[in-house]
Amino acid sequence: MTLEHATLKLLHQACALLSITGFTLRGGLMLAGSSLMRRPWMRTWPHLIDTLLLISGVWMAVNLHLRPGDSPWLTAKLLALVVYIALGFVALRLGRTRRTQALAFVAALACFAYIVLAALNRSVFPA
Repeated sequence: MTLEHATLKLLHQACALLSITGFTLRGGLMLAGSSLMRRPWMRTWPHLIDTLLLISGVWMAVNLHLRPGDSPWLTAKLLALVVYIALGFVALRLGRTRRTQALAFVAALACFAYIVLAALNRSVFPA
């Protein structure tokens, strides 16, 4: 592994950790009904982190010559990412009831766990 790839991988992993930490924090604040959720910076910084996370992931895939069609685990990870984003929207913005928001939040966390396990094991069915 080259130093460039190792640095990129570390950046990607750090962004993933910041992303899930931020999502968990915002989910807790949402469930508590905190007014902090309405602050502009609470809506801005997650997008910055998630954009860097996505860019670093794409950059790594390009460097490793990985394509979703040729790597089933990568395809599964990307599909799970779309589901995670959708569940996040329901949890933090679109859910009409606290119950719906809470269920979407827990499902999004499970989806994120799947994404991490699929990446670590490079498997569609990570153990």
